[in-house]
Amino acid sequence: MKLKITSVFALVALIALSAFKNGVKPVTYTVDAAKSSITWIGKKVTGSHNGTIALKSGTLNVNGKSITGGSFVIDMTSIKDADGSEKLEGHLKADDFFGSTKYPTSTFVITKVAGAVVTGNLTIKGITKPVSFPATVTVNADGTATALAGKILVDRTKYDIKYGSKSFFDSIGDKAIDDNFEISVKLVAKK
Repeated sequence: MKLKITSVFALVALIALSAFKNGVKPVTYTVDAAKSSITWIGKKVTGSHNGTIALKSGTLNVNGKSITGGSFVIDMTSIKDADGSEKLEGHLKADDFFGSTKYPTSTFVITKVAGAVVTGNLTIKGITKPVSFPATVTVNADGTATALAGKILVDRTKYDIKYGSKSFFDSIGDKAIDDNFEISVKLVAKK
C-alpha cells in the first residue's frame, strides 16, 4: 500500500511539474534598434567590402535563457560602406543588387530554434528563403536580453541578386563577386 501511495504521489508531482513547465509563456522583448547592429561583408576575387545596415524594428521571444521566436525588419535604405564610398552604397541600393527603392525593407522571422541553431525565413526583394545559423542569447541583470549571431552566410543569388556572379556569368573573370555574403548581428532588447 505504501508503494502505491508513493507511486501515485510521484505521478501527481510529475504531472504538476509538467503542467507548470508547459504553462510558462515566453517573454517578448522589443529590440532597441539604436543599440543593435548588423554588419556585412561581401567578397570578390580582388578583395572585399564591408559595412553596416540598420535594424528598423524587431521582437525577440525569450523563455528563460532560450530564444523561442522573433521577427525583425531591416532598413535596406540604410546600407553603408565602411570606406564611405557613395558609389558603392548607391550600387548596393540599385535594382541589380537590393533594389531598396522598390524593396525598402527586408525581414527575418524565426521559425525554429534547436539548441543554439536558429532557423527562420529571410525575405529580401520580396523573395523568402530559409536560413539557419548559430546564435547565443544572454539575459542580463538589468533586464535586457542580448542575442549574437556571427558569420551568417546568405546566398544572394537565391534572392535574384545575380550581378557579378560567376554562377551566372562564365566570362566574368577577376570581376566575379562571391554568391555568398556574410552578416553578423548583435541584438539588444528589453521587456
